[in-house]
Amino acid sequence: MEKINAGLIMLAEMEERLPPSERKVASYILEHPTKAIKMTAVELGEASKTSGAAVIRLCKSLNVSGIQELKLRIAGDLQREMVDDRDIEPNEPLQTIVEKVTTQSSQILRETADLIDDKELLRAVTSLAQAKRIFFFGVGASGIAAMDADQKFLRINKNSTALMDLHLGATAVVNAEEGDVVVGISFSGETHEVAKILEIASETPATTISLTRYGNSLVSSLADICLYTSPNVEATFRSGATSSRLAQLHVIDILFMAVATSSYEQTINYLDTTRAAIEGLHKKVVKRKN
Repeated sequence: MEKINAGLIMLAEMEERLPPSERKVASYILEHPTKAIKMTAVELGEASKTSGAAVIRLCKSLNVSGIQELKLRIAGDLQREMVDDRDIEPNEPLQTIVEKVTTQSSQILRETADLIDDKELLRAVTSLAQAKRIFFFGVGASGIAAMDADQKFLRINKNSTALMDLHLGATAVVNAEEGDVVVGISFSGETHEVAKILEIASETPATTISLTRYGNSLVSSLADICLYTSPNVEATFRSGATSSRLAQLHVIDILFMAVATSSYEQTINYLDTTRAAIEGLHKKVVKRKN
């Protein structure tokens, strides 16, 4: 099923990284989105002083099926209510803070869902479901996402490890084997440590997965499978990566649920066993008799 949103986000994020002719088309669409969705590829090429071929190449660069999908996504963006993305202000009323944070969180989750490529998601889920070992790597706030992924996959008996130190990560990943999966998490896609881990992993038989903001980046260029979150820039008070972390956790939840449902009965047994073990931790310890 074709996605119906995120066209303008994709164009804005990729605009400066596109070849000149494709950039002209992207700029025209961003400036005149309402007009653009009523045009054919040829008309859009003429309006942007390029060609219909440039429009088709732009669609390929955005990894959409064609001009119809791109126009459908843009139309969906235009129908969606604009979100107040202002930052928190001095002495902000509590209720306003609640509304702003909730609205921003809802938007970041929806945009991230719209940016998920179904084919790449399926490849990621298949790799994780069949993995012998899984290494999640991230630093800073992305390290929190790696830890969350680790504890989720451990609950369904996956041999999973969260790594946040470059030296430890390199030590673990350099010995990765066929059937292992290395997941590099970086919102910017330019985090040196994450790129280095994926670079090391790419020299092994392991499968590599990146989770970054949408667009071309160093980290995504080093991965076999690329997953994306919304590229929305963090405002000042949200620079603690609140929105980006939420988007990362959203994708991790999707991966976990998809892997879990691929072996449903076995997963339920694992979850029941781990739940019972946790509940047992709170019971009084009874000393064994010799």
